[in-house]
Amino acid sequence: MKWSKFLTLAVVLLLVAAVAVVAVVPLGVKNATWNKYFPVVKDINLGLDLRGGVHVVLEAKDTPEAKVTPEAMRQLRAVIENRVNQFGVAEPVIQQQGERRLIVELAGIKDPEKAVNDLVKVAYLEFKTMDGQTILTGADLKDAREAKDPTSGAVEVDLEFTPAGAKKFADATTANVNKQIAILLDGQVLQAPTVQEPILNGRARITGYRSLDEAHTIAILLRSGALPVKVDVEEKRAVGPALGADSLAKSKHAAVVGTVAILVFMLFYYRLPGLIANFALLVYALIVLFIYVGMHVTMTLPGIAGFLLSLGIAVDANVVIFERIKEELRAGKSVGAAIDAGFKRGFVAVFDSNATTVLAAIVLYYLGTGPIRGFAVTLIIGIAASMFTAITLTRWLLRLVAAANISKNPRVYGA
Repeated sequence: MKWSKFLTLAVVLLLVAAVAVVAVVPLGVKNATWNKYFPVVKDINLGLDLRGGVHVVLEAKDTPEAKVTPEAMRQLRAVIENRVNQFGVAEPVIQQQGERRLIVELAGIKDPEKAVNDLVKVAYLEFKTMDGQTILTGADLKDAREAKDPTSGAVEVDLEFTPAGAKKFADATTANVNKQIAILLDGQVLQAPTVQEPILNGRARITGYRSLDEAHTIAILLRSGALPVKVDVEEKRAVGPALGADSLAKSKHAAVVGTVAILVFMLFYYRLPGLIANFALLVYALIVLFIYVGMHVTMTLPGIAGFLLSLGIAVDANVVIFERIKEELRAGKSVGAAIDAGFKRGFVAVFDSNATTVLAAIVLYYLGTGPIRGFAVTLIIGIAASMFTAITLTRWLLRLVAAANISKNPRVYGA
């Protein structure tokens, strides 16, 4: 036995096992820096079906000013999506139902009432002179951001106008020096500052907010634009996490039972290569979990199904390659030569099957919505990780085993 190769193999196995323990098992460590990264499982976002949230049905209504048309519905959906995205909600579901309805599902919302109100608020911005003349509207607005005054610390919303709006604002402030210009939101006066001098840089600010959260909400509503048609909330219900928690518990149980069965099968049927494959599956699971956290993937029940399916695909890749290795060993080749030949012969079959699955997942992602896209994303991530662990990591570890000369008996390698 070559002890240098054996020690290298042992160090790699122990290192990855240690990372797995601290990354997955909560250790009760209260250090903020530590908890930022470990355990990773608690940092995975859960979807509506697992975490709970709010389900809203919005219906567009005809008014004398605006009729409901297919184009108006497309604009409505775009505005709602823009507002939801800026609220920071993970993996929202927004889809049209019929000609006039939008279904909106938001996971992990702590205040459903406020979220829905902010979602459908009109947010019509106006700048008016003292005689009631409207000089600017939200259509002239380019951007709106919450901020704090660096000198006083007061919370404000900083506005930036379009080139046309900047010119209008410059003309209006030039003509109204020492006069008030009122800033109105949805018909209510937010403030009416007195113009001290012409403002020519196309910027303004609204002050008087109690908190950054309040200013943040107003800024979102302003920059996301007004709704193109009148919208009524036809249905609004909170989705409790109880059903999701039960489903999540059952999914975890199924995953544990299935994984243990796979590990036992691989170990007893393929022996030493099976042990290496089990270790590679552990690395695969860690890679996938860290990718989920890094990409802020939202886990749903279909997403869990995609993860488990990709786990099965990873095992299948090992089975294909190990069967090729067994054939080479039975043909009388040495352990090292059998490993190289087995991976070379098995690679094409593994690559073809994974490539076709990834293509199917891409189609699901672009044509599907909500949970279907979640399934596709987790499946693609899992397949990419499985290709690395099955083709690269497992091969490297088996070469270390062969170089360490642990055993030359083909039966140790499942032959």
